[in-house]
Amino acid sequence: MAFNHLPAAMHDALGPLSVTPVTHSVPMAKKLRPRRPPENGETRPAPGAVLDRLAAGANRATRITHTEHLPPRPGRHAVWPDRIRPEVIDAIQRAGIDHPWVHQASAAEHALDGESVVIATGTASGKSLAYLAPVLSTLLDGAEAPNGRGATALYLAPTKALAADQCRAVKDLASPLGNRIRPAVYDGDTPVEEREWVRQYATYVLTNPDMLHRGILPSHPRWSSFLRALRYVVIDECHTYRGVFGSHVAQVLRRLRRICARYGANPVFLLASATAAEPAVAAGRLTGLPVREVADDASPRGELVFALWEPPLTELHGEKGAPVRRTATAETADLLTDLTVQGVRTVAFVRSRRGAELISVISKERLAEVDLSLPRRVAAYRGGYLPEERRALERALHSGELLGLAATTALELGVDVAGLDAVLIAGYPGTRASLWQQAGRAGRSGQGALAVLIARDDPLDTFLVHHPEALFRQPVESTVLDPDNPYVLAPHLCAAAAELPLTEADLELFGPAAGDLMPQLEAARLLRRRASGWHWTRRERAADLTDIRGGGGRPVQIVEEGTGRLLGTVDESAAHTTVHEGAVHLHQGRTYLVRRLDLTDPHGSVALVEEAVPPYSTTARDTTTVSVLETDTEVPWGRGRLCYGSVEVTNQVVSFLRRRLITGEVLGETKLDLPPRTLKTRAVWWTVTEEQLDSARINPEQLGGALHAAEHASIGMLPLFATCDRWDIGGVSVPLHPDTLLPTVFVYDGHPGGAGFAERAFRTARDWLTATREAIASCECEAGCPSCIQSPKCGNGNEPLHKRGAVRLLTELLREAAPTDGTGTDGT
Repeated sequence: MAFNHLPAAMHDALGPLSVTPVTHSVPMAKKLRPRRPPENGETRPAPGAVLDRLAAGANRATRITHTEHLPPRPGRHAVWPDRIRPEVIDAIQRAGIDHPWVHQASAAEHALDGESVVIATGTASGKSLAYLAPVLSTLLDGAEAPNGRGATALYLAPTKALAADQCRAVKDLASPLGNRIRPAVYDGDTPVEEREWVRQYATYVLTNPDMLHRGILPSHPRWSSFLRALRYVVIDECHTYRGVFGSHVAQVLRRLRRICARYGANPVFLLASATAAEPAVAAGRLTGLPVREVADDASPRGELVFALWEPPLTELHGEKGAPVRRTATAETADLLTDLTVQGVRTVAFVRSRRGAELISVISKERLAEVDLSLPRRVAAYRGGYLPEERRALERALHSGELLGLAATTALELGVDVAGLDAVLIAGYPGTRASLWQQAGRAGRSGQGALAVLIARDDPLDTFLVHHPEALFRQPVESTVLDPDNPYVLAPHLCAAAAELPLTEADLELFGPAAGDLMPQLEAARLLRRRASGWHWTRRERAADLTDIRGGGGRPVQIVEEGTGRLLGTVDESAAHTTVHEGAVHLHQGRTYLVRRLDLTDPHGSVALVEEAVPPYSTTARDTTTVSVLETDTEVPWGRGRLCYGSVEVTNQVVSFLRRRLITGEVLGETKLDLPPRTLKTRAVWWTVTEEQLDSARINPEQLGGALHAAEHASIGMLPLFATCDRWDIGGVSVPLHPDTLLPTVFVYDGHPGGAGFAERAFRTARDWLTATREAIASCECEAGCPSCIQSPKCGNGNEPLHKRGAVRLLTELLREAAPTDGTGTDGT
């Protein structure tokens, strides 16, 4: 029997639409009178004082496991390069910025010299201005050309919200320059009637990689005048382009460079990143170009108080009688309520769409008990909303109409929400870079700020709140991406051929793996070779071969059955687990039941729902098997083996459970008839021998539970060592695997062809599994709980698990592990 844990490629980010049972304590808000939020110019509350008030409730102080105080830092000024036009400098000064910071001036100098550059400094350090100054100056030069469009620039953001926000900022900054600078957003929300104007007249086009991939590059003849004049490509928040998404974006950028060269343009790339390890290396891998690095942050910083918060144990018991902590969702909702009552402007970041909705709903209910005017000051913000809903929320946040916002990472990336006093982070966001990015959303006007990380009931979060040095004394991670992944590269070669016939000379641009793929694409009759190069042979659009976000397939539309109203969308890869027939779906605080899921409709997949108020949540159950396709590397760990290679994962959703909302009690199980899905990907796996099991005192009855527990905990801990989160990866543990003929634990990338996470796990295996063992051993529970070995997405219902056996097994495995060096597990 295999015990498994499924990744994001097969599950939604927080599993099926379910909620962990919680007990609600009396919120502190009931004991407070609402405070008026500070107006402009008023003194904002000191972050330490805000934290003290949060901790003043009954048993609240004991939930703070650590408080980190980051002192304020003075800024270091410079002067703009003399090649920046005086009109631009005047516009910047009118915006209240007399002198640039040292890193801003340095980055502008590189840009004007024609060097691609990455600016990797902290949140609110003025990265936008560092690239806008040379870009606007160059656009002004171009505006004086005879045709009035002698220079253009392209801005890429990972989210629509960020592009829209940046467009507002550019318009404000460039307003004194008149219509010589013409910024415009071009994305899926841009009305059709505006698109032609953007193509013909805009000089600064703001879009996202998805639109570049599907809209601009396939239609490049219509963009010829813009592309011919393209001088700069700005890539904002480039640290988010990691894993499969980053690998896709890397190939989209290579396609852009190729098309630009066709029109005689050779744009300079300007990249902005949160603080990251080796930013120039990552930026070079993303763009395929040499990139200069500016990483010395010279901007001032206000005081930041950063608290680690562990929710308390409840009287409830979960699977196998394990103790259950109060959920991070419920705890965050209470803290958001209290901060709103205090008049503290706050964003609460949460991992899942459903979590954002729940925090908003719970907070509104609590606020209504305090003051009926307060619930309207809190809202949710997430992907899947319709464009007009997103824009209304963004306006309300900017105006201060909203005091509290429960948001997914759709609002993490650079959207200027200056004036925030506090940030709540409901669960570790997966990387230290994202943690600091989210924490930096507050205090963006230089004032002090409070950040609170609320731990989820899982191994990594529990480890971090009790090991603050892992957060505050460690550098941020290196960005992991693999543009040579054949599952990523192949569809982009097809898309490139559809844009312009591919030649032998072009293949070098796409990387060393491109040449080997061409015969396969010919054999599959996707490409045909002629004298002029390889041509796309199909009637359909080549750009539709792949979803660069890595989900695969077109999004499933969620439609209200009675009215035909479109509620939103869900990734096709997550449909089996989130909108299967009978699933509970939450949207804008309303609950719906899925009546039918149709993935075969030629016009697009659809989930038909109707509004209902069921007293339960739903959780999908599934089965997973892994087969080894090829072992690339194998390292002896004593008598055991550590391996890395290619695997095929087969998964099938077989049923769903209905759980009572308050207690989590299972009300029943319903079978589902859904087809299996297969995934060819990369994995790391380790085996143990009979002798090692004897040394660890593990008998056959304990073996399955020990392996299963080690698998769960290792998945939970890997995000500490790779730029992933536990939903990017999956795992399977087997007491006797047919390919290895030994007890085996697999951890695999949840994306076709791999994303680099399993390879990173292989390279850091000793440290990774050592931290896994420590996380299990140090947990205070007796037999295992969500804080150590239980997984919220286990397809086997966390059965069986053996905590002590996992500790003994990992101890024995690590006792004979090869030493780790800088190049691999043991240098071999």
